[in-house]
Amino acid sequence: MAPVKPISSEEDYRAALDRIHEIFQAEPGSPESDELDLLVSLVELYEARHYPVDPLTPIEEIEYEMDRREVTLGEVLSFSNGKSSPERSDDFQHPVYGSNGVIGYSNDVNATGDTIIIGRVGSYCGSLYFSDTDCWVTDNAIKANTIRGNDAKFIYYLLRTLNLNDWRTGSGQPLLNQATLSSIPATVPNLDGQRVIAHVLGTLDDKIELNRRMNRTLEEMARAVFKDWFVDFGPTRAKMEGREAYLPPEVWDLFPERVVETETGEAPEGWEVTTLGGLTHKPQYGYTASAIEDEVGPKFLRITDINKNAWIDWSAVPHCEITETDSEKYRLSKGDVLIARMADPGHGVMIEQDLDAVFASYLIRFRPICHYHTRIIQYWMRSERYWDLVRSRGSGTTRASLNAKVLSTFPLVMPPKHIAEIFSDYTATLRNSVVANASEIQILSTLRDTLLPRLLSGELRVQGTGDLEIEVDV
Repeated sequence: MAPVKPISSEEDYRAALDRIHEIFQAEPGSPESDELDLLVSLVELYEARHYPVDPLTPIEEIEYEMDRREVTLGEVLSFSNGKSSPERSDDFQHPVYGSNGVIGYSNDVNATGDTIIIGRVGSYCGSLYFSDTDCWVTDNAIKANTIRGNDAKFIYYLLRTLNLNDWRTGSGQPLLNQATLSSIPATVPNLDGQRVIAHVLGTLDDKIELNRRMNRTLEEMARAVFKDWFVDFGPTRAKMEGREAYLPPEVWDLFPERVVETETGEAPEGWEVTTLGGLTHKPQYGYTASAIEDEVGPKFLRITDINKNAWIDWSAVPHCEITETDSEKYRLSKGDVLIARMADPGHGVMIEQDLDAVFASYLIRFRPICHYHTRIIQYWMRSERYWDLVRSRGSGTTRASLNAKVLSTFPLVMPPKHIAEIFSDYTATLRNSVVANASEIQILSTLRDTLLPRLLSGELRVQGTGDLEIEVDV
């Protein structure tokens, strides 16, 4: 643990805040975690002394409470059920919401912008989404629109604190209906207070969404290069057709002059046709344990943690109890490749951070022998060729599954070392930004979720509606 000294000046205070940002995600029980706890305590003492918040006078307290009122949701929202999904296509304009979020796009709408969508049936009962544009809401969800001038974004945040899933009825098929929703009690401030709270939380959500869009763009850039070089063999075909070079000369010259036939189809001349098993060490199945939210051991990576985004949200990954011996056996390392064998077979991920984490039994680890092959394997698992193999080789009577032996036989075309290293360096730059953005998303989400109940309860009061400036170091 780095030496910690008392905070006696603004310079010390700023240095302490910078250090807190550096070690914000320290592993519990580590020296950095102890340092973090001590620094937070010192900062709180300094702020209490130098930036005190004056308590409200009795009159201000009364005025504040008069600005808040007890209501039922039926007094601030009108509810209506969605309708069967219209024709959907990714080329259409308007999002279509089911109980699990956006399920496609349509040219038809049945809800205006600023609509709150509430899952009403099944395992997504009580799930919440907000659409700021016209959209279609299906019959698996309920539309909620504000009435009597209430702020839609504020009410959306309010609903997130009410645990709507706890109000479901039915044991076999859980259900949430309009009558039940209308009867749920809540406390709301006046319209000015609603707008200020919505602005503060909305600013955080806007930054989170910006980071997600940036990550999707970075991911698309990496996939586009992989497809051009290793699926379409673009540089080689351009040479065959006499087209101009579109890569730097030192890269362009590395690509062969022609494509040849191989046992798996066409490939640039001189490239190796190999298999996943030929590029990796002996595969390993994961650890069998129960996921636990409490920090009882290392992070416990499961299929559900790798099949949603092109990056891992480690803040949502639970923990597990495990012996020291097993922890060493199943510990994840940067560069490991994991592939789901059941439940959602074929989905794969590369570990891009050094964390105290192990992997679950429905995942198989393939550890590349050469580090410069790792990025190619990472994006090969996103390619249509890979998914054709998954769909053709998957087995199982009740649900599809894969195993290490089958996955090890999956063929892929591997370029010479120099091209693999150039692709690895290029994608590493993009993926480092993805990982940094994902870490910032975690920090911002934690901040938002911490502020949310305190703002809504009145424990924190925000004056004015000026811009909120947020700086996060990761």
